[in-house]
Amino acid sequence: MSWFESFILGLVQGLTEFLPISSSAHLRLTAAFANWHDPGAAFTAITQIGTEAAVLIYFRKDIVRIVSAWFRSLTDRSMRSDHDARMGWLVIVGSIPIGVLGITLKDAIEGPFRDLRLTATTLVVMGVVLGVADRLAARDEAGGRHRAVRERKTLRELGVRDGLVFGVCQAMALVPGVSRSGATISGGLLMGYTREAAARYSFLLAIPAVLASGGYELKDAIGEGHVAWPQTIFATVIAFVVGYAVIAWFMKFITTKSFMPFVIYRILLGLALYVLVGTDVLSPHAGESGQ
Repeated sequence: MSWFESFILGLVQGLTEFLPISSSAHLRLTAAFANWHDPGAAFTAITQIGTEAAVLIYFRKDIVRIVSAWFRSLTDRSMRSDHDARMGWLVIVGSIPIGVLGITLKDAIEGPFRDLRLTATTLVVMGVVLGVADRLAARDEAGGRHRAVRERKTLRELGVRDGLVFGVCQAMALVPGVSRSGATISGGLLMGYTREAAARYSFLLAIPAVLASGGYELKDAIGEGHVAWPQTIFATVIAFVVGYAVIAWFMKFITTKSFMPFVIYRILLGLALYVLVGTDVLSPHAGESGQ
C-alpha cells in the first residue's frame, strides 16, 4: 500500500464512518475503482479505531459521566436507577449481538461478504429501510391536518429490549454496505426514537464494538505481520481528524434535516454498482488480493 492510497482510504474512512452510507463499502469500492488491492478487514478495523477516538473525544463528557455512574452502581444500589448508570449497562447489552456474530462469522466477513454484488444489494435495501424510517419520523414530528404531532422516545426511555434491538441492527453492519450508523439509526427511528437519540446511542454503542474489533484484528496483524504499519497508522490519524469534523457536522445536521439525501445516494450508488458488475466493467471481486 502506497502513502497516497493510505491517505485516500483514511480520508474515505473518516468521511463515511458516521454517515449512514457504510464506510466498509466505500473503502471496498475505492479500492475496486482505483484498481488497488482490497485494504482488507484488518485495515478497516484498525482505521476505525481512529474514528472511534474521535467519538471518545466528542462525547467525552457523556462517556465520563456514564462510566463513572456505571462503576458506582456496582457497589451502590441507589445508583442502579440512575440514567447514566443504566446507559452503561445498556451499551454492554447492546454490544452482545455484534460480539457473538463478529466472532462466529469472521471467515465470511473477510471472504464472501466482500462480494460487490452483496454490497450493491445492501446499499439499496438498507437505503430503502432508512427512507421508510425517516418518513415515519418526519410524519410523527410534523403531524397533519387529521393527525396530532406524536412525541417520540428519548434515551431516558431506552430499556433492555430496545437496547438488544439496537445491538442486532448494529450487528447487521458486519456486511459491507449496511452501515453501522445507518442500521442502528433506522432501527431506532422504527422503534419510535428521536433522530438525535438514535444517533447518539448509535455512536455510544459503536465504541466497545469497534475498539474490540480493532484490538482483535491488531492482535492477528501483529502475529502474522501482513499489515503495512506506517501507512495504516497514517490512515488512522487521517480518519480521526476527518471523523471528528464529520461527527460535529452530522449531530447538527440531524436536528433539522432529513436523511433522504443519504437514502437517494445509497440507492443510486447500489444501482450503479449493479450495472458496473453486470456489464463486466467491475468484477464482483475487483480489488481483492490477487485480482
